[in-house]
Amino acid sequence: MTSTLPAVTAPKVPAQRQPAPEARSTDRTTSKSKRPDLLLCGALLLAILVVQGWNIADYPTLSDDEGTYLAQAWAVQEGKGLAHYTYWYDHPPLGWIQLALLTWIPKLLSPDSMTVGSMRVMMLLISGISAVLVYVLGRRLSLPRWAAGLGMALFGLSPLSVVLQREIFLDNLAVMWTLLAFTLAASPSRHLWHHFGAGIAAATAVLTKETMLFVLPAVFVTMWRHSHRETRKFALTGAITACALIGLSYPLFALLKGELLPGSGHVSLWDGIKYQMTRPGSGFILDAGSGSHGVLTSWLYYDRVLPLGGLAGALLLLATWRWSVTARALAGPSLAVGILALVAMRPSGYLPAMYIIQALPFLALVLAGGTASIAHAVLNRLRRLGRYGIAVVLAVAACGYVVPRWYDGDRTALTADANAPYRAAAKWLATEVAEPEKTRVLVDDALWLDLVHSGYRPGLGAIWFYKADLDPAVTKTMPRGWRDLDYVVASPTVRRDAVDLPNVRAAVQHSTPVAVFGTGADRIEIRQVQTAPGGVR
Repeated sequence: MTSTLPAVTAPKVPAQRQPAPEARSTDRTTSKSKRPDLLLCGALLLAILVVQGWNIADYPTLSDDEGTYLAQAWAVQEGKGLAHYTYWYDHPPLGWIQLALLTWIPKLLSPDSMTVGSMRVMMLLISGISAVLVYVLGRRLSLPRWAAGLGMALFGLSPLSVVLQREIFLDNLAVMWTLLAFTLAASPSRHLWHHFGAGIAAATAVLTKETMLFVLPAVFVTMWRHSHRETRKFALTGAITACALIGLSYPLFALLKGELLPGSGHVSLWDGIKYQMTRPGSGFILDAGSGSHGVLTSWLYYDRVLPLGGLAGALLLLATWRWSVTARALAGPSLAVGILALVAMRPSGYLPAMYIIQALPFLALVLAGGTASIAHAVLNRLRRLGRYGIAVVLAVAACGYVVPRWYDGDRTALTADANAPYRAAAKWLATEVAEPEKTRVLVDDALWLDLVHSGYRPGLGAIWFYKADLDPAVTKTMPRGWRDLDYVVASPTVRRDAVDLPNVRAAVQHSTPVAVFGTGADRIEIRQVQTAPGGVR
């Protein structure tokens, strides 16, 4: 018996614990093949983080939307509910819940740093993850290494991206989740759990910013192309089911709170949806006198290469879908660009400036893919004339066109200080007002948290100017209307929107400037409210 045991067991132990020489060789080969991707992606990521992070607090100008989302995140952190005022279902709350998680540790370490300018730094994490996902997705969609790198560079270094991705917008968070959904849908392992994960990520994107709903068909097209034929229907069914079940949690939340449908004495999800669907349209995007055209002009002011080149690339890939391998591989991103472009062109729709954020990664991928397709065709025809030399000439010509156009926009983002008036106004209100805790100030949300940190009462002392007319919880504390206010911080946003807000308009009209910061249309006026002609509080 003792002579037979070694013969049976001894050979099996080393065979199980030590991989075969062929397996070790394959592992080393795979590791070496991934090294250029890691190096290229790492170098581009470093460049993107440096360019987007440099001067991030000072440019672009702080926006009221940024302040609103950060103030709502602050309310979540402080346990004050889903918003710093009455939550009225304007957007799903998951977006600023994520912001609350992102900014929780910095706020814990330095409570006074919970302001828009300083918390923009947290958006670098989102930008970095999204940029890496663009590269990974490009590789999974069969783009050559250089083209995937081009897509990543276009996405992260375009002046349009540098400006918009710095800002605390829900769209940036939603884009990250959407890219994760695409990346999982195009998984080379084709595991069913990857497809379910894609559905979960897609639902998270929609609950972060509801307009990402338009991109879902492109996610499922990508999944269809990259799934096994035998399990395709099951994978799609599972992904759609996961997406739908998670998406339904939002109306279920409203139902459980008794706020699904309109009623007396409470807000409702239905009213929130109705408001979003009936907002005044900004006109046809190609009509020179429309608001939508003004938004388009602002996009093209920063960069023409990515929006126009990406749209042209999407049209090229969609037109050559039947006979182009690259076009078929990029069917999902091309479809996403097409859908988002059609939505933007609705004559009756409302087009916000941050809308293009949702299209940036897909514009970058299809522009890189279109470039790769054209380069492949040209080089194949001219291979006898020296393919590498021609490739270098074409690359130099492309850089010669793009770099000068990006240089000015990126230089402005890295050097300009657009927020000096905001900082000066916040300092004045913190140091020149004798009793902040007893003072009532109308302010836009870009400065709201600054005032809270300076001792003004959240919601009742520092008042987001919209609420002075639109929120019953605030208006009932102002029985005399504008006369119950002490100051108005007349930023460009306040001056623009005061026309439609009676209390705000009257407060501006019955006040005098006591401090002005900046010049021209971008100036910020701190105005003290008068109780009678010639009499100042």
